[in-house]
Amino acid sequence: MQDSAVYNRSSMKKTAILIPCYNESRTIEKVVRDYRSAFPEADIYVYDNNSTDHTDELARKAGAIVRYEHKQGKGNVVRSMFRDIEADCYIMVDGDDTYPAEDAVKLAELVNEQGVDMAIGDRLSSTYFTENKRPFHNTGNRLVRWLINTFYQADVTDIMTGLRAFSWDFVKSFPVCSKGFEIETEMTIFALDNNMQLAEIPIGYRDRPEGSVSKLNTVSDGLKVLKTIGTLLRDTRPFAFFTTISLVFLLITLGLFIPVYAEYLKTGLVDRIPTLIMVGMFGVITLLCFFIGVILTSLRKNQKKEFERDLTILRLDREINQKLQTLENAAGVEIAEDLAQSRKDIS
Repeated sequence: MQDSAVYNRSSMKKTAILIPCYNESRTIEKVVRDYRSAFPEADIYVYDNNSTDHTDELARKAGAIVRYEHKQGKGNVVRSMFRDIEADCYIMVDGDDTYPAEDAVKLAELVNEQGVDMAIGDRLSSTYFTENKRPFHNTGNRLVRWLINTFYQADVTDIMTGLRAFSWDFVKSFPVCSKGFEIETEMTIFALDNNMQLAEIPIGYRDRPEGSVSKLNTVSDGLKVLKTIGTLLRDTRPFAFFTTISLVFLLITLGLFIPVYAEYLKTGLVDRIPTLIMVGMFGVITLLCFFIGVILTSLRKNQKKEFERDLTILRLDREINQKLQTLENAAGVEIAEDLAQSRKDIS
C-alpha cells in the first residue's frame, strides 16, 4: 500500500518503463505484468534485440509496447530507447526477472519528487553476493567500483546494476557511445563527470530462474568494461590520465638514469650511451604527457560549459513544444465545442 501511495503522488508525471531484451522468453511475461501492477499508468516498452525465442510475442501478449533494435548489443538498444521515447521519468530494467518491481517505485519517487537525474538500484548492499552464483562477476563489480570511485572522487556502490531511473534531462543529453554491456559504466561516468544528481538506494536482487541464461560473458564483457573506463577516463579526466602515464615514464626514466649517473660520478665516463639515449627519449615523453594533460584539461572545461548551454537549450525547446501542444489541444477543444453548438443551433 505504501508503494502505491508513493506512485500516486508521482503519477502526474509521465513514466516509461524500458526493458531491453534478448532471448528472455522464460521471464519477460512476468516482468511486464509485475511492472504493470507497480506502475499502472506507465507505458511499458520492450525493445527486442534479435531474439529467436518469441520474446517479442510474449511481451506483446503481456501488454507491452514492443519495438525492435536490429543492431546487436545492449548499448545499441539503449540508444534507440532514449532517442525514441518521451517521458518525465524513465525506469530501465533487465528482462530477466532479477529486480523486484516494488523497488523501482522507490527509484521513480527519487526522480519525480526529488529531482534526481539518475537513481541507482544498489544490489550489492542487499542480496546480490548471496544470490549471484558467478564469483568472477562479484570480483569484476568490486574492481569497476574501485576504479570509478577512485578517479571520480565518488562513492557509488553498484556501478553495473540493471535497474535505474532517469530524468528527462539525463536521457536526452546522454550520448550513447557503447554498444554492449559496458553501457551501465558509461552512464555512471557521464553522470559523475557532468555533475548530475545521483542517488542510490538498496534494492532486492534474485538470481535468474532456472532455464534463464545470462548473456553476459564474464571475461570478454569485463575487458570491454575496463576498456570503456580507460577511454572515458582519458576523455573526461585528461589531467589524471596523462599525468599517470607521465609518472610511469618518469619512474622508468629515473630507473635508467640513476645507474648511469652514479657510474659517471665514480669514473667520470659514460659507457652506456644507448641507455642515456633512452633516458632522453623517456624524459621527452614524460614532459609531453604532462603538458598534453594540462592542455586537454583546459579544453575539457570548455566542453563542460558547452554541455550546460546545450542542456539549457534542450530544456527550453521542450518547454516551448509542451506549451505549443497545450495550445493546440485547447484550440482543438474549442473548435469541437463550436461545432457541437452549431449543430445544436441548426437542429
